[in-house]
Amino acid sequence: MATSYPEDRFDDIPKDLERVGAHRSPRKRGRGWIAFGWAALATIVLVAIGAVAIMMLNSGLDAAPGDTSAPETSTAAPTATAEPTQDPSVTITVLNGTATSGLAGEVADTLRGAGWTVGAASNADKQDYKDTVVYYADPTLEGAARGLAAAVPGADVQLSQDFADAGAQLVLVIGSDYESPA
Repeated sequence: MATSYPEDRFDDIPKDLERVGAHRSPRKRGRGWIAFGWAALATIVLVAIGAVAIMMLNSGLDAAPGDTSAPETSTAAPTATAEPTQDPSVTITVLNGTATSGLAGEVADTLRGAGWTVGAASNADKQDYKDTVVYYADPTLEGAARGLAAAVPGADVQLSQDFADAGAQLVLVIGSDYESPA
Protein backbone atom coordinates (compact mmCIF):
# COMPACT_ATOMS: atom_id res chain seq x y z
CA MET A 1 0.00 0.00 0.00
CA ALA A 2 1.32 3.24 -1.09
CA THR A 3 1.30 6.05 1.36
CA SER A 4 0.03 9.26 0.02
CA TYR A 5 1.57 12.55 1.05
CA PRO A 6 0.24 16.02 0.51
CA GLU A 7 1.71 17.90 -2.47
CA ASP A 8 4.38 20.50 -1.81
CA ARG A 9 6.72 22.70 -3.82
CA PHE A 10 9.16 19.85 -4.52
CA ASP A 11 6.54 17.95 -6.50
CA ASP A 12 6.42 20.67 -9.15
CA ILE A 13 9.27 19.65 -11.48
CA PRO A 14 9.56 21.41 -14.81
CA LYS A 15 8.98 19.07 -17.77
CA ASP A 16 12.05 20.30 -19.69
CA LEU A 17 14.45 19.36 -16.89
CA GLU A 18 16.66 16.50 -18.12
CA ARG A 19 18.92 16.01 -15.17
CA VAL A 20 18.19 13.61 -12.42
CA GLY A 21 20.02 13.43 -9.09
CA ALA A 22 23.07 15.47 -8.11
CA HIS A 23 24.62 17.64 -10.76
CA ARG A 24 28.31 17.16 -11.44
CA SER A 25 30.36 19.10 -13.90
CA PRO A 26 31.92 17.15 -16.75
CA ARG A 27 35.38 15.72 -15.94
CA LYS A 28 38.30 17.77 -17.15
CA ARG A 29 40.54 16.18 -19.75
CA GLY A 30 43.79 14.71 -18.41
CA ARG A 31 42.66 14.18 -14.83
CA GLY A 32 43.38 10.44 -15.15
CA TRP A 33 46.96 11.08 -16.23
CA ILE A 34 47.59 13.36 -13.28
CA ALA A 35 46.53 10.65 -10.84
CA PHE A 36 48.65 8.10 -12.72
CA GLY A 37 51.66 10.46 -12.59
CA TRP A 38 51.38 10.90 -8.82
CA ALA A 39 51.09 7.14 -8.33
CA ALA A 40 54.13 6.52 -10.55
CA LEU A 41 56.17 9.15 -8.70
CA ALA A 42 55.27 7.64 -5.33
CA THR A 43 56.25 4.18 -6.61
CA ILE A 44 59.62 5.41 -7.85
CA VAL A 45 60.37 7.14 -4.55
CA LEU A 46 59.46 4.03 -2.54
CA VAL A 47 61.54 1.74 -4.76
CA ALA A 48 64.53 4.09 -4.46
CA ILE A 49 64.23 4.17 -0.67
CA GLY A 50 64.01 0.37 -0.60
CA ALA A 51 67.06 -0.02 -2.86
CA VAL A 52 69.14 2.32 -0.70
CA ALA A 53 68.07 0.45 2.44
CA ILE A 54 69.04 -2.90 0.94
CA MET A 55 72.44 -1.57 -0.19
CA MET A 56 73.10 -0.22 3.28
CA LEU A 57 72.22 -3.53 4.88
CA ASN A 58 74.34 -5.50 2.42
CA SER A 59 77.38 -3.26 2.75
CA GLY A 60 77.50 -3.55 6.50
CA LEU A 61 76.42 -0.03 7.39
CA ASP A 62 74.17 -1.39 10.09
CA ALA A 63 76.54 -0.39 12.89
CA ALA A 64 75.00 1.71 15.60
CA PRO A 65 75.54 5.47 15.24
CA GLY A 66 78.34 6.74 17.42
CA ASP A 67 80.05 3.35 17.47
CA THR A 68 83.66 4.35 16.88
CA SER A 69 85.37 1.19 18.04
CA ALA A 70 87.74 -0.26 15.49
CA PRO A 71 86.68 -3.53 13.94
CA GLU A 72 88.47 -6.56 15.24
CA THR A 73 91.16 -7.82 12.91
CA SER A 74 91.97 -11.46 12.82
CA THR A 75 95.29 -12.75 11.66
CA ALA A 76 95.31 -15.94 9.71
CA ALA A 77 97.24 -18.77 11.22
CA PRO A 78 100.38 -19.45 9.22
CA THR A 79 99.91 -22.40 6.94
CA ALA A 80 102.45 -25.14 6.94
CA THR A 81 104.47 -25.26 3.75
CA ALA A 82 106.17 -28.32 2.41
CA GLU A 83 109.93 -28.54 2.36
CA PRO A 84 111.44 -28.05 -1.11
CA THR A 85 112.35 -31.41 -2.62
CA GLN A 86 113.68 -32.63 -5.95
CA ASP A 87 111.74 -35.65 -7.17
CA PRO A 88 113.02 -37.09 -10.48
CA SER A 89 109.74 -38.98 -11.00
CA VAL A 90 107.81 -35.70 -11.32
CA THR A 91 107.47 -34.47 -14.89
CA ILE A 92 107.71 -30.79 -15.73
CA THR A 93 106.39 -28.74 -18.65
CA VAL A 94 108.24 -25.48 -19.29
CA LEU A 95 106.23 -22.71 -21.00
CA ASN A 96 107.76 -19.51 -22.33
CA GLY A 97 105.46 -16.63 -21.36
CA THR A 98 107.77 -13.95 -22.76
CA ALA A 99 108.63 -12.64 -26.22
CA THR A 100 112.18 -14.03 -25.90
CA SER A 101 112.58 -16.76 -28.50
CA GLY A 102 113.91 -20.14 -27.32
CA LEU A 103 113.77 -19.31 -23.61
CA ALA A 104 111.69 -22.39 -22.73
CA GLY A 105 114.28 -24.68 -24.35
CA GLU A 106 117.15 -23.01 -22.51
CA VAL A 107 115.40 -23.28 -19.14
CA ALA A 108 114.43 -26.90 -19.88
CA ASP A 109 118.06 -27.77 -20.65
CA THR A 110 119.19 -26.08 -17.43
CA LEU A 111 116.62 -28.05 -15.41
CA ARG A 112 117.58 -31.35 -17.08
CA GLY A 113 121.19 -30.64 -16.17
CA ALA A 114 120.10 -30.11 -12.55
CA GLY A 115 118.39 -33.54 -12.46
CA TRP A 116 114.75 -32.61 -13.18
CA THR A 117 112.58 -34.59 -15.62
CA VAL A 118 111.34 -32.15 -18.27
CA GLY A 119 108.62 -33.56 -20.50
CA ALA A 120 107.98 -30.63 -22.84
CA ALA A 121 109.17 -27.11 -23.51
CA SER A 122 107.10 -24.74 -25.63
CA ASN A 123 105.50 -21.31 -25.79
CA ALA A 124 102.66 -20.31 -23.47
CA ASP A 125 99.24 -19.23 -24.75
CA LYS A 126 100.31 -15.59 -24.47
CA GLN A 127 103.65 -13.82 -24.35
CA ASP A 128 103.00 -11.21 -21.66
CA TYR A 129 103.31 -13.11 -18.38
CA LYS A 130 104.96 -10.83 -15.83
CA ASP A 131 105.82 -13.39 -13.13
CA THR A 132 107.64 -16.70 -13.28
CA VAL A 133 105.40 -19.23 -11.53
CA VAL A 134 105.47 -22.97 -10.85
CA TYR A 135 101.90 -24.30 -11.03
CA TYR A 136 100.88 -27.57 -9.43
CA ALA A 137 97.39 -29.09 -9.32
CA ASP A 138 97.91 -31.80 -6.69
CA PRO A 139 98.57 -30.55 -3.12
CA THR A 140 100.90 -33.51 -2.51
CA LEU A 141 103.29 -32.03 -5.08
CA GLU A 142 103.87 -28.81 -3.13
CA GLY A 143 107.34 -29.91 -2.00
CA ALA A 144 108.42 -30.71 -5.55
CA ALA A 145 106.94 -27.39 -6.76
CA ARG A 146 108.90 -25.52 -4.09
CA GLY A 147 112.06 -27.42 -5.05
CA LEU A 148 111.58 -26.46 -8.70
CA ALA A 149 110.94 -22.83 -7.70
CA ALA A 150 114.20 -22.87 -5.74
CA ALA A 151 116.02 -24.06 -8.88
CA VAL A 152 114.57 -21.21 -10.99
CA PRO A 153 115.59 -17.72 -9.82
CA GLY A 154 112.64 -15.57 -8.73
CA ALA A 155 109.94 -18.21 -9.30
CA ASP A 156 106.81 -18.33 -7.17
CA VAL A 157 104.64 -21.36 -6.39
CA GLN A 158 100.89 -21.52 -6.92
CA LEU A 159 98.32 -24.28 -6.42
CA SER A 160 96.03 -24.01 -9.44
CA GLN A 161 93.98 -26.10 -11.86
CA ASP A 162 94.78 -23.71 -14.74
CA PHE A 163 97.44 -26.01 -16.22
CA ALA A 164 96.11 -29.36 -14.95
CA ASP A 165 95.58 -30.58 -18.52
CA ALA A 166 99.13 -29.72 -19.64
CA GLY A 167 100.25 -33.35 -19.39
CA ALA A 168 102.77 -32.80 -16.61
CA GLN A 169 102.57 -32.70 -12.84
CA LEU A 170 104.34 -29.34 -12.60
CA VAL A 171 104.14 -26.48 -15.08
CA LEU A 172 106.76 -23.74 -15.06
CA VAL A 173 105.59 -20.57 -16.80
CA ILE A 174 108.50 -18.24 -17.45
CA GLY A 175 107.54 -14.59 -17.06
CA SER A 176 109.28 -11.34 -17.93
CA ASP A 177 110.83 -11.20 -14.45
CA TYR A 178 113.00 -14.26 -15.22
CA GLU A 179 116.73 -13.68 -15.12
CA SER A 180 118.99 -16.37 -16.48
CA PRO A 181 121.49 -17.63 -13.90
CA ALA A 182 125.00 -16.51 -14.78
